[in-house]
Amino acid sequence: MTPVDVPLAAGLALGSAADLLLGDPIRRHPVAGFGSAAAALERRLWRDDRLAGAGHVLLLTTAAAALGAALERATGSRPGGRALVTAAAAWTVLGGTSLSRTAERMADALARGDLPGARAVLPALAGRDPSGLGAGELARATVESVAENTSDAAVAPLFWGAVAGVPGLLAYRAVNTLDAMVGHRSPRYERFGWASARLDDVANWAPARITAAVTVACAPLVGGSASGALRAWRADGAAHPSPNAGRCEAALAGALGLRLGGRNVYGSRVEDRPTLGSGRPPEPGDIRRAVRLSRAVWATSAALAVAARLVRANRRR
Repeated sequence: MTPVDVPLAAGLALGSAADLLLGDPIRRHPVAGFGSAAAALERRLWRDDRLAGAGHVLLLTTAAAALGAALERATGSRPGGRALVTAAAAWTVLGGTSLSRTAERMADALARGDLPGARAVLPALAGRDPSGLGAGELARATVESVAENTSDAAVAPLFWGAVAGVPGLLAYRAVNTLDAMVGHRSPRYERFGWASARLDDVANWAPARITAAVTVACAPLVGGSASGALRAWRADGAAHPSPNAGRCEAALAGALGLRLGGRNVYGSRVEDRPTLGSGRPPEPGDIRRAVRLSRAVWATSAALAVAARLVRANRRR
């Protein structure tokens, strides 16, 4: 086996286990530090045009990938060091456990009938205005966020880690973080954030479809329907305004017999999203079902990422 693939596979496995057991680092999270640096650079580069935004995302994403490459070069002759560096990078960029814990906080608040508490949790999951949402709409927003972010927070980092090692892990998280910071629609970011949003679409194209496929495979593990997931994915996945999120949301909706989509309010902006799935509207109790399916999907994806690198190693023997 090559000296590269096996340490990388081991690092992806260790980093995934760290996220499963520990969640995100509590203090001085490197992604938060990256966000601060991105905000500082934005203050210098911001212009109301696409070229400035493209320069912003190119500089930051290239810097993240270069850091990853430097770390790999520094541990090139030490398999143990390479594995630990990969594990640390994977743990840093994965967010599957934190996603699950936040969704469970929402489920707990709704189970207590604590609507103010539930509304306070929603901004950590979705960007929509929670002030006028009742229990059903809060449940829908949470289930949709769990579906979409299973890809963004877990499957996509693992995919890019399997494809491109530590540079792939760090560059993907840079792209996804920048999309969250500047890629949304607003007067300030309509042009400046265009490049970040489009690059995020490209980076998540394959992972979103892998997420949907693994959701189909994992649905029976949590009492869901594989055929329902496949049917909803094929029928409704392309209806969503995002080229990626609809695939994940439709597959989860079909797996759990739910119907997602509807009116979303983002401050002064209102979007009427298409229907995904043909079941009933989500209820608070469905949040935990969605979390169980999300965990199954990202654990399976971690196993697939590790296996992919080991298969590659065997082919190079």
